[in-house]
Amino acid sequence: MLVGKKASLDGSIMIGRNEDSKAAWPKHFIVHPAGDLPEQFVSKDNGFSLKLPAHSAKYSATPEWTDKFGLFEEDGINEFDVAMSATESAYTNNNVLAIDPLVKDGINEEAMVTVVLPFIHTAREGVARLGQIIAQFGTGETNGILFADNDEAWYLETAGGHYWVAQQIPTDSYAVISNQLSIQTIDFNDHDHFMYHPEIESFVADNHLNPQPETFNFRQIFGTHDGSDAVYNNPRVWSGHQKFSPKKAIDEEPESNNLPFIMKPDQLISITDVQNYLSSHFEGTAFDPIGPGDSTDKHKYRPISLAKTQESHVLQMNRPTVNIHWLAMGVAAQSVYVPFLANLSETPAVYQRGKSTYSPQSAYWIFKLVGVLGDSHLHQFWPQLEKTQNEINLSLRQSIVAIDQELGKLDESQRVSLANKKAKELSDLALTQYRSLAATLITQATDLSPLNFKTDENL
Repeated sequence: MLVGKKASLDGSIMIGRNEDSKAAWPKHFIVHPAGDLPEQFVSKDNGFSLKLPAHSAKYSATPEWTDKFGLFEEDGINEFDVAMSATESAYTNNNVLAIDPLVKDGINEEAMVTVVLPFIHTAREGVARLGQIIAQFGTGETNGILFADNDEAWYLETAGGHYWVAQQIPTDSYAVISNQLSIQTIDFNDHDHFMYHPEIESFVADNHLNPQPETFNFRQIFGTHDGSDAVYNNPRVWSGHQKFSPKKAIDEEPESNNLPFIMKPDQLISITDVQNYLSSHFEGTAFDPIGPGDSTDKHKYRPISLAKTQESHVLQMNRPTVNIHWLAMGVAAQSVYVPFLANLSETPAVYQRGKSTYSPQSAYWIFKLVGVLGDSHLHQFWPQLEKTQNEINLSLRQSIVAIDQELGKLDESQRVSLANKKAKELSDLALTQYRSLAATLITQATDLSPLNFKTDENL
């Protein structure tokens, strides 16, 4: 999700996304100091290689617990207050792939944040750098990439092996995006709001790819429009429009292939709204997989928050004091978004731990444990989980208000020290309550065994 500053409640710019891969595949949260990267990047995933600029900026990131299959740093904010989130996986249609196939050793998701975020000073620079790399070296995947700074938000989409477009999110609007190409009409004369591969127009024209030549609809030309979109992708976009623009989207249908990319909200959007959307699973509808609906309806559409989420983040920019990297480890619906001030220089040790097997010393696994326990006795345990989430969320929001007031009295070095201190304090606050909740749920679960048999209250 991307939100322009005039569409948000507090004037901030927000970009957020769920990283979905495997149900048990930990993420870490780290800060790279300036100058931390080598001269040559070489991917362990596919061998993609790129010479990097001489100096890299400090930036936060959420890499995998192992780099065996690549880094997958995914999301972060650099020292120049530029945010990047990569990627939202998507698909290119076969008409395009037949002419411009994916490039096996091109730049993929796992490398994008690492070779772009440390070297850019604005969101627009990020679009230009990544676009140039894709055009020159190609990509082995179709992806959507989010950028933001303190002025604007951009969404870039790749298609085929080498082509891409990007659109600035209007300041009074938002966009919700699922796993499909979403950008629609491109205005090639509007360089303030659109960027693109320099040869994309001729590529489409020369290869007769545009079914409606009177316009240039990127989604229509390059995207897929099949049955899987109707049940896997479109309903998630529909649910976002119903949440943020119910008056404008009153006639939209969940399976429609024509849902708009850019929308104006009916009312201003808060950070809580964005987090709730990324944590949602069609609550209040027949499609909620943990709701009371018919079993067919409950599993009809793919929810936004699901068991395979590794982490969810909202990068909040253009704040009056300091920007925030909000991070929910594990399944967002069962976790909480912990705020990390973007100028921090180190992350808590518990966020740097965790392998593929459960560990009580890993932030990922602490949040994940509560989710697993909640799943085991859903209706008994879910109210306790929601109560704990609400209590933590309120405490975290109150802490941010107090931090904002304190920051105005500090110089830059003091601000960094405060950011590091508060990273530990606020993550400890959340993790302590989740550990306590896990202990409570385990204790209560001992009496919920199917081997129970009631004959006497003492037996």
